[in-house]
Amino acid sequence: MKRRDFLQKATLAGSVTLIAGQSFLADASAKPKKQKSVIVIGAGFSGLAAAHKLTRAGIKVTVLEARNRIGGRVFSYKPPEAKGQVIELGAEWVGASHERLLALCKEYDLALRDNRFHSHLVYQGKYFKPEEWDFSEKMNAFWDKRREIWAGFNDKQYQLIDKMDWWRYLSTLGIEDRDMDLRELLDSTDFGESNRYVSAFAAFAEYAESSDYNEMDFKIIGGNGLLAEKLADTIGRENIQLQQKVTVVRQTKTGVEVVCEKGGQVNTLSADYLICTAPTYSVLNVIQWEPGLSSVMKDALHALQYARIGKFPVIFKERFWGVENFDCVTDGPGHYFYHGTKDQPGETGVLISYATGDKADVLNAQPLEKRLQLILESLKPAFGDVSKYVQAETKYYWGKDPYSYGAYAIYGKGQWFGIMPALQQPHGRVLFAGEHLAEWQGFMEGAIVSGEEAAEAII
Repeated sequence: MKRRDFLQKATLAGSVTLIAGQSFLADASAKPKKQKSVIVIGAGFSGLAAAHKLTRAGIKVTVLEARNRIGGRVFSYKPPEAKGQVIELGAEWVGASHERLLALCKEYDLALRDNRFHSHLVYQGKYFKPEEWDFSEKMNAFWDKRREIWAGFNDKQYQLIDKMDWWRYLSTLGIEDRDMDLRELLDSTDFGESNRYVSAFAAFAEYAESSDYNEMDFKIIGGNGLLAEKLADTIGRENIQLQQKVTVVRQTKTGVEVVCEKGGQVNTLSADYLICTAPTYSVLNVIQWEPGLSSVMKDALHALQYARIGKFPVIFKERFWGVENFDCVTDGPGHYFYHGTKDQPGETGVLISYATGDKADVLNAQPLEKRLQLILESLKPAFGDVSKYVQAETKYYWGKDPYSYGAYAIYGKGQWFGIMPALQQPHGRVLFAGEHLAEWQGFMEGAIVSGEEAAEAII
């Protein structure tokens, strides 16, 4: 069973909900007599994709975004010292298996850059080039057969492995400590936290269903944020309102009312339906729901945690690492480095220190000089003292982002089959969408598909 098969089962199982004694059909097969208007909360990729699809269906859309920009957790940035080069402080990867994202890039004539890397390693104080390190034969044998093993599981086995974490599952295979260390360093960059926190189902599914580069295949030339701009142009900029903090969502028998604030000014909008793509923090702590969310939904929202990921880019005067496809996983505080300006013109280059969990928390808490020292220390076994090349440093820590308090959702033990179904259910005339509800959870692809599916349910 692919993750998509499970998600479809869960959606069909709860397509009708009861709010205040009134039944509202929120099924993709429903054909409402009137489809006049929809409010979308959030101008990230999920919200924009939903609004894009609704607009093309001739439905009036209003998008409300709390930030002062569109894109949400997609955040393309041009460091002033990098002379026009673009790095991604948010969502980074366009995967070879991400069919919908690739189709939109083609539709809008957005060119893609091959962004695959060949990983270097710093482990226990020693530096290894890509051809100088590997896993054990036992680990490689398992990895080579992972897709075949995954396809051979039955529904009961899928649910059983969801009840254990990824570290525990690997340990049951008798994997040696060095392999476990390396998997921890590598996999935690995918999930944003330790393997000990991640559902084995969610982890195994991602590695069994993804490309050989785990969907770290491409980036949009000029920045991933360009797709947000294209979608916004199609929706109509006049239909997207920025810096609008939604405080109340009120449902009636005929529609929804949304109360929002901007600069101390309160405004009320109404529509037939609403799609909420806000992260769970905002759904719980910012928005007042009338009628209130069910206890099952609230419990599920409280249970789902988001990954603490920090991006700490360092702009260097020259690319001393020597190859464009450079990345390096380390057991130092800098954790994982990759060339953020791969194949972009110019002498300067940006290495992004991508840290997760406690490492990201610690790095973010340091003053600039100390943080830079820790980051460069992680590179020292490979390149020695590279401080002379440093031109500037910046950061973005998603663990303290005021809108999401995390980079993307992380499904822990028992949560994929436990809380995912509850989070997917509509709430009267409100549908929910976002990467946290998607097959490609944690990716731009997931956000887009989830938003489009919510829009299709209304259409």
